[in-house]
Amino acid sequence: MTQDTINEVLKFRDDRDWKQFHNPKDLAISISLEAAELLEVFQWSAEDVVCTDKIDKIREELADVVNYCILMADACGLDLDEIVREKVKLNNEKYPVEKAFGSKEKYTELKDK
Repeated sequence: MTQDTINEVLKFRDDRDWKQFHNPKDLAISISLEAAELLEVFQWSAEDVVCTDKIDKIREELADVVNYCILMADACGLDLDEIVREKVKLNNEKYPVEKAFGSKEKYTELKDK
């Protein structure tokens, strides 16, 4: 994601004077609610894991989740690039390729191959 995109989300918020309502607790709630709306796209879909016919709704709900994550990072003074890179580094340590490749196991369940 580019800084221009992040700035556009923040400008949208600032143009409406909504920052006053964006505390970490309420933003966390909003992220969870929007994630639930994304999950709702797949409710009652049984074995249907193909999302081609649902892609417009998925795009909309995923954008809402990402937008609230941008706002949360801003409210907490966090740099999104930095925290994502740190998490990828941590996940690389928890899920080394030689143990995790092709496995869906949690890192605590991974075994040497």
